[in-house]
Amino acid sequence: MWTRFALRLWVGLMLLFLFTPIVLIFVYAFNTSNIQSWPIPGFTLKWFSGTWNDPDVRRALTLSLQVGLGATALALVLGSCAAFAIHRMTWFGREFVSLMFVLPLALPGIVTGIALNAAFSFGGISLSTLTIIVGHTTFCIVVVYNNVLARLRRTQGSLIEAAMDLGANGFQVLRDITLPLISTAVVAGAMLAFALSFDEIIVTTFTAGAQNTLPLWIFGAIRLGQRLPEVNVVVSFVILVTIIPVILAARLTGGGGTARVPVAR
Repeated sequence: MWTRFALRLWVGLMLLFLFTPIVLIFVYAFNTSNIQSWPIPGFTLKWFSGTWNDPDVRRALTLSLQVGLGATALALVLGSCAAFAIHRMTWFGREFVSLMFVLPLALPGIVTGIALNAAFSFGGISLSTLTIIVGHTTFCIVVVYNNVLARLRRTQGSLIEAAMDLGANGFQVLRDITLPLISTAVVAGAMLAFALSFDEIIVTTFTAGAQNTLPLWIFGAIRLGQRLPEVNVVVSFVILVTIIPVILAARLTGGGGTARVPVAR
């Protein structure tokens, strides 16, 4: 009894330690004062309109959305194809190739950023939006690959064999059996990839050139220390955009996909 109570208390304290600073960011976004002090003197929405009307913030938001969507699209195609290749085919060195796909997520972001910057410089490629997308795709592939591969390993091979025995070709099997089985895993992987890309700062720093995404804008504004109210608003937005896809992805991957296969009548 005492052990269970102590564990619950410990979990509660850890959650408070982790999430209290995040809650304070949201509270400070509504602070009437531009000085972060507690308790706050009052609540206001003026910082939200001011932040939205800031052209630097809007440019950074537009770039972050472009990079996030572009990296997610590339990661979906490349990660899903890689997962199919690893799952369906057998060749020498397959496990090593699988490790190489997962490795970018394990490497520190600064290592990936420096490596990409060196590669772009060696190839004479100017830093642009495209280089940011390429940089983000290197680690976004991992979450799509892991989600799709895990779902493929959970699917029943007998369903595919039965469909082929009934005369279905490869495209029909993919459309009617495989895609419905892995659809939630693909969507969850896309959401996680977008969330990872949207708040990435280290890789962006080495691949963005003179451009600013929202994380880079936040970093620059904090260094100046004169735009803290706008920073709180932008940080609150980034937290929401990051947390919501993660929660949805967790809900989607919580259940199996076998029940979603359409049944011909």
